[in-house]
Amino acid sequence: MDILVAEYAVGAGEGGTLLLEGRAMLDVLVRSFMAVGHNVVYPTSGPVLPAGTAVKTKDFERSVEELSAQCDAALVVAPDELLGDLTEIVEENTVNLGCPSGSVRLCADKLECTRILESKGIKVPTTTVSGEPNVFSLGDRVVLKPRWGCASEDTTLTRYSCATLIPEGFVATRYIEGEHLSASLVVGNDTLSRSQSQSQSPLTLPPPTLPLTVNRQNISIGSEIQYNGGTVGVDTGRNQELFRVAQRSAEALGCRGYVGVDIVLADKPWVIDVNPRPTTSIIGISKIMEEELGELILKAHSGDLPFSVNITNEYNFTKADLTQ
Repeated sequence: MDILVAEYAVGAGEGGTLLLEGRAMLDVLVRSFMAVGHNVVYPTSGPVLPAGTAVKTKDFERSVEELSAQCDAALVVAPDELLGDLTEIVEENTVNLGCPSGSVRLCADKLECTRILESKGIKVPTTTVSGEPNVFSLGDRVVLKPRWGCASEDTTLTRYSCATLIPEGFVATRYIEGEHLSASLVVGNDTLSRSQSQSQSPLTLPPPTLPLTVNRQNISIGSEIQYNGGTVGVDTGRNQELFRVAQRSAEALGCRGYVGVDIVLADKPWVIDVNPRPTTSIIGISKIMEEELGELILKAHSGDLPFSVNITNEYNFTKADLTQ
């Protein structure tokens, strides 16, 4: 099978940490799909990986359109605010191995995402935007972050006061004190699974969602909030609880394929963000999981996920490690 893996930072010519993270994730995905016998192409503005076939480009979106039409399947990794349109291009041309474009757009809108999860009974921080009635009390710790965006860029922490203004294009959420974690999942195609149920015992059906790892996030919190890496494959003692809420969140938003759910663990798990795409955690997952991530992503599309994966250890990494 010919597979397109299109990573935005590498393909669009981003620099700095975005490029380092993007290149590392791209390398994991390309190697993993190739390890199970597939040909992989990827667009690049310059960087070339040891594996896969690089296609030089000056227009990332056009490359996604042209290459996806030539491949049997495609997976796009891009900032959430761009990923919906890029995914729709893939859906028009070939098999999309990532989340559906509609699901991506729901996850990208931090206000809409939060309210959908809340309507399903999932604990989320109180969230509002400019022009809505005030929901905070004086002195509350409040996080300001872009309504459409990813990672921790432009995310700040402040104390709410009468002078606090929510900028246009931003949301304000109540800060939750607790342990900063994420849950990595692969969500299967439940439509295919249901169609198989006519010929298989329920006990032999593939699960709709496959938990991979719980990951501890290294977050520095000052006036700005920054992600600096983390530890993949941790045992919090409450992993099953975390996986359950992550699965409910992903299913509520219609996610498929690899999904990362950011959670603050306090009295209960609080869902902070749902990332409808491969996240930086796959760099560590590839080091400690015996199964190939690429194969699991393909099995998710076919509705044939295994019941579990084999995690051998923990793996710690920092952003500085990505330069090595």
